Amino acid sequence: MTDVVLFHHVQGLTDGVTAFADDLRTGGHTVHTPDLFDGHTFESIEDGFGYVKGLEDGVVDQRVAAAVEGLPEGLVYAGISYGVPPALQLAVTRPGAKGLVMIESALPIEGEWAVGPYPDGVPLQIHGGEGDEYFQEDRPFADQAVELLGERAELFVYPVQQHLFTDRSLPSYDADSAALVTQRILAFLDRV
Repeated sequence: MTDVVLFHHVQGLTDGVTAFADDLRTGGHTVHTPDLFDGHTFESIEDGFGYVKGLEDGVVDQRVAAAVEGLPEGLVYAGISYGVPPALQLAVTRPGAKGLVMIESALPIEGEWAVGPYPDGVPLQIHGGEGDEYFQEDRPFADQAVELLGERAELFVYPVQQHLFTDRSLPSYDADSAALVTQRILAFLDRV
């Protein structure tokens, strides 16, 4: 089965993120859930960003590097919202990525704002809410990825209006859409 590194959103490694990882584990996959916030979780997106702004420069990058230290090559990198940038960074810079999953966010894979050339042969799956204001800001990057990668990229948009709809510990959770996200990621993991 597949080894996955799943990076949490800006409210931290919540019980909902852990439960989401457990859902992926039911498919027989190994899922690592590094805690980039050193045990802190937050009631709101704004509080989470406040925590991040209060950290010294480079702290999150050091935690990301420590999270994958000692892990083998051949990983699938996944991130939920705030967790998408480190997932993309590792997929691009760490050898042997088997796939990338962007959940509730998307970033450019080519052009001025890209972190580097997207690796050949690495499939990409993107999930977002049609009414989620954060995802809608990123939607052009998702569309660009599908255009550039063709069959290697999948974009799924869900009928939700809120951000962080995949986290069952938050009021924004949407059970039906989150179940479909999980189902599609499990199918992706079985293919890579």
